[in-house]
Amino acid sequence: MMKRSRTSDKQLKQDIDRQITEHINAAKTVYTLIPKIKQLCPLIEEALTNGKKIMLIGNGGSAADCQHIAAEFIGRFKSERQSYPAIALTTDTSVLTALANDYSFDTVFSRQVEGLGKRWDILFGISTSGNSTNIISAIKAAKRRNIFTVGLLGKDGGKLKDLVDLPIIVPVQNIARIQECHILIGHIICDIVENNLKTKLF
Repeated sequence: MMKRSRTSDKQLKQDIDRQITEHINAAKTVYTLIPKIKQLCPLIEEALTNGKKIMLIGNGGSAADCQHIAAEFIGRFKSERQSYPAIALTTDTSVLTALANDYSFDTVFSRQVEGLGKRWDILFGISTSGNSTNIISAIKAAKRRNIFTVGLLGKDGGKLKDLVDLPIIVPVQNIARIQECHILIGHIICDIVENNLKTKLF
């Protein structure tokens, strides 16, 4: 039987250390995004107070992030309070597969935005590259309906940085680190919004 080479304990520790250091360095870039986060939170609070909803779209790991953030709004982040309306448009397999089959994968989010989105809702487009075609199509559909658009993006922001109303760009290249920062930003937003709205009735 052929022996399989194994990473030495020293090499394994170095790799883990490297990834933790990369994560910390990426997370530090979120400090530069504080003004954008401060700008966004009151807009979300106003939308929710006025009966509007949050929609989220993304592919792959970003699709999972959409579900994660939507769950924090619908359930709770830290405090007991009323549920806030949020929908991850990444979860309905019948809709996703029908649209991908009958039209194209590029339409799987834009058609949902057309059917579900209302004026002054908020749409989050999560894309590590900023160039996801189906998210670009959905952002364009949202803007035609006066839906406020937010981009949780990475690298240089790609095409989406110039399309969304508020681009929040994690300026690193490693996709895993970008996704980790997106969840950090999502948690920060959920915490602030929950703290500001939990005592309000609407």
